[in-house]
Amino acid sequence: MAQMKKIRVAFLGGGVNSAVGKTHKIAIEMDKKYELVAGCFSRNLEVNHETALEYNIPINKIYQNLAQLIENEKENVDAIIILTPTPNHKNEVIECIKHAIPVICEKALAVSSEEALEIQKALQQYNGFLAVTYNYTGYPMLRELKDMIANYKLGKIEQVHIEMPQEGFLRLDEKGEPIRPQAWRLIDDKLPMISLDLGTHTHDIISFLTLEKPLELVAVESSLGAFKEIVDNVTCMVNYTNDLICNIWYSKTTLGNRNGLRVRVYGEEGSAEWYQLEPEILYFNNNKGQKFIIDRASADIKIASEQRYNRFKAGHPSGFIEAFANYYSDIADCLNEKTIDDNTYVYGISNALEGLQMLEAISKSSKNREWVEIK
Repeated sequence: MAQMKKIRVAFLGGGVNSAVGKTHKIAIEMDKKYELVAGCFSRNLEVNHETALEYNIPINKIYQNLAQLIENEKENVDAIIILTPTPNHKNEVIECIKHAIPVICEKALAVSSEEALEIQKALQQYNGFLAVTYNYTGYPMLRELKDMIANYKLGKIEQVHIEMPQEGFLRLDEKGEPIRPQAWRLIDDKLPMISLDLGTHTHDIISFLTLEKPLELVAVESSLGAFKEIVDNVTCMVNYTNDLICNIWYSKTTLGNRNGLRVRVYGEEGSAEWYQLEPEILYFNNNKGQKFIIDRASADIKIASEQRYNRFKAGHPSGFIEAFANYYSDIADCLNEKTIDDNTYVYGISNALEGLQMLEAISKSSKNREWVEIK
């Protein structure tokens, strides 16, 4: 069987000094489906050149801005991967779409639903392609849980409890000073940046697992950490379609939590729990009081035993970057099909828009101290 041609991509952002650049670089190369051929990795000329050298990109294939990248590479790349700060995404995504270049964008897609609607309009007008990356849904055991839910192994799903506690805005450095994040992460606009950073994942995971839609919610936003000008702790209760109740908590002020992402799903006939720091294990409990530990070596699993999730045998955990690689593999399939509509795992504009609308409802609910309908 002939080997499929690699998908040629360019990075916008993702320099060696960024939080996500190397992660995306490794992820796209893991299954040899992509090839990074060009980029505008940073507006800083020195960082741009340093990144090109480390990523093995010829100097004549790096550019100072998106306009130059598009002008010189639009006929040479199959997609542009956008890894810039969230506030920059809307204009960059639309510019690529206008030039008929497929887009893969790091979450959150935009800073508001209004921006997402502008992107949606451009996608419709130019028949564009957009996939948004949510790496956590690439974990094999989370995908196994999705399959279990779809096949009613838990019965009708009644509750989902999801939490994503982190400690970054309370932890101190060796001098006893707060550790300052990138400047753009300390600016709350219409939505708190923590909602765009963490809240977007909680919405996506619930949507991914249950396929249900948020209807109304009540929420509280707080500022508890070192940077009092921004929201850093959010709790909310959400009513979803099909009588699903969800409790959501995400925070950057919970000492002792590097990233405590935890998902608990409760159905009429069973429950399941997955914890990101133990990604290989899915705990399952049935209505007879029996408790089971499921991993990639379990005899009766259907998804996590697939070869694509077993780059190395069970007992050697699939990790954060591997999950990214899984997601990129799915996007590759979409790019080859020129649509994300029929792919079970890849989300685009509709999901991103819904998530932003939900996050806006969280902020409105917190400010007004009331239940808010999600339109």
